[in-house]
Amino acid sequence: MANKILVFIEQRNGQIKKASYEAVRVAAGIAAKLSYQVEAVAIGDEIENLESIGNYGVSNVKHFKNSELINYSPSAYSKILFDFAKETESSIILFPNTSLGKDLAPRLAAKLDAGIAMDCTALEVQNNEIIVTRPIYAGKVLIDVKLTSASKVFTLRPNVFNPGIPGDTKSEVSIVNINSPDLSTKVTEIKKSEGKLDVAEAEIIVSGGRGMKGPEHFNLVEELSQLLGAAPGASRAVVDAGWRPHGEQVGQTGKTVSPTLYIALGISGAIQHLAGMRSSKYIVAINKDKDAPIFQVADYGIVGDIFEVIPALIEEIKKIKS
Repeated sequence: MANKILVFIEQRNGQIKKASYEAVRVAAGIAAKLSYQVEAVAIGDEIENLESIGNYGVSNVKHFKNSELINYSPSAYSKILFDFAKETESSIILFPNTSLGKDLAPRLAAKLDAGIAMDCTALEVQNNEIIVTRPIYAGKVLIDVKLTSASKVFTLRPNVFNPGIPGDTKSEVSIVNINSPDLSTKVTEIKKSEGKLDVAEAEIIVSGGRGMKGPEHFNLVEELSQLLGAAPGASRAVVDAGWRPHGEQVGQTGKTVSPTLYIALGISGAIQHLAGMRSSKYIVAINKDKDAPIFQVADYGIVGDIFEVIPALIEEIKKIKS
């Protein structure tokens, strides 16, 4: 295999996802330590600011372009990446561990007969080998992994790897027009709640649990989220009860998040929920039960009635912002 690294650039509606810049910075770091070449790969139609990839250490971007690729197609995307990886004899491929990345990376690994490590939270080069750390057993254990296959695929948890300060080097973008993409499977439409951040990418998340006592009280979560520029989240119990949409669910059966700040309101802290958010940099828990498991992982905890604490917190934040 050639000494080549590919890093996948994820886009949505022509906008590069933040997690892609994190993956680019990691790829550039690996390439420098292993003396490998590295190239970024983007798939879609019109994609803005692809030249900005160079600000994070990768100077070459290959843009596979077709108007029908504006939305994700598992069949087309995996075939394009497979053909390009084989053509360039690339031995390492990196993806963001987003919903798209978690679907696409295993497909490509299967086609390449490659080993794969998902949801990596740390990556090091030791003795010219890549060693990654990833959580197992619902996040209760971290394991170090080394892939021994010729081709290796890694997905990186968003918000864990710091993209660093962008430089001022623009990348060279090469466009490859795809005439007949394999669209046997494709996403036909993507709907997003207007004005709301995705919990998987947000720097701050305010999540509510059963302690909110009903959907009518989630206006407190919404108001606090808006004040902080945060994404609203929810526990599985809340989503199962129909109080909030599944897209906001944080946990083992929802979305795994790693924000800078995670605020848990009325969430007891079942292991399934902790598995999805315990890698947050700072965790603040508000719960009336002083023995709630959430306090075992919280950096800051408030034992009290959330219907008294949250309004007071909102008022203080308003005062500070005014």
